[in-house]
Amino acid sequence: MKTKELEIVKSTALKDKPSRDQIPFGTTFTDHMFTMNWEEDKGWHEPKIGPYEPLTLDPAAMIFHYGQTVFEGLKAYRTEDNRILLFRPEKNVQRLNLSSERLSIPPVEEDQLLDYLTQLIQLEQDWVPSTEGTSLYIRPFIIATEPNLAVGPSKAYTLMIILSPVGSYFPGGIEPVVINVEDQFTRAVKGGTGMAKTAGNYSSGYQAQASAKKKGNADVLWLDGVHKKYIEEVGSMNIFFKIKGEVVTPELNGSILKGITRMSIIELLNEWEIPFVERRISIDELYQAYEDGSVEEVFGTGTAAVISPVGELNWLGKKMVINNHQIGELSQRLYDTITGIQTGKIEDRFNWTVEVK
Repeated sequence: MKTKELEIVKSTALKDKPSRDQIPFGTTFTDHMFTMNWEEDKGWHEPKIGPYEPLTLDPAAMIFHYGQTVFEGLKAYRTEDNRILLFRPEKNVQRLNLSSERLSIPPVEEDQLLDYLTQLIQLEQDWVPSTEGTSLYIRPFIIATEPNLAVGPSKAYTLMIILSPVGSYFPGGIEPVVINVEDQFTRAVKGGTGMAKTAGNYSSGYQAQASAKKKGNADVLWLDGVHKKYIEEVGSMNIFFKIKGEVVTPELNGSILKGITRMSIIELLNEWEIPFVERRISIDELYQAYEDGSVEEVFGTGTAAVISPVGELNWLGKKMVINNHQIGELSQRLYDTITGIQTGKIEDRFNWTVEVK
């Protein structure tokens, strides 16, 4: 398939764009979307950019019954000099294929999909907001569309990309959050789907998150599913700890998502020559370090927030207050650096950004 085969049909009913200072997260969508289909005898075909519109699916489509789906999330940023930048988009496409492999979904040609994604953003460039802290959220996803109730991989899929302008994740500034250490529910186990971005990983966490919020917590810290003692993720983010000057994050073990922001932070820590290690860390070890006064900072990382500092951890009735509920110096430096690169305010010496022209 050649890129020139992309069909573009422009919408004749353009939408009103949201107010600059009232952009919600994930409820407003642009005028156009990208679609592409896969069939056994054709492979990926019919790439098309067309008007954003509802889908028509057979009630027996396998996505509804067996949850065969994967997705990604990345952003486009408008710089002060009116350029549009993507942050490490090739990593998201690579991870989409990694997730697809785990869910038995056929892979996409990565460079080609990036080209289609770029053309969609070019068409929708007026939707990229310019207010501080805002961006255009990009959601590629794949669903199984074959109408079949037999248990097994689908023989038909649709890949789509939709776009949504979003406001600042921290409209009032970065505020450390209170987190409950989850000791009942499990997010994922090694050999499961925890390392993939698939729908069930997120909905299976809703009960634990709702319970945590009833107790005044913002989210949950997940422990491993076997021993219920080793730290894995926080909410839907990767987690980092600064203990006695060394930064520690759980090693990738098959149940932890390989975050793009996580990867970028590790590269920055190495560049800055800050002591860093990826290893298994237990909640008991963390609590002991807290009791010793060694825990200096805790923060989650992900596309939406970049850095989400943790001000308090609650575990079995024990309260760990981190850095007096203040954002730490390293957390702030990492946040400023990554967001600065994303928005073109800081020189990108790592070649992380891709300009949409």
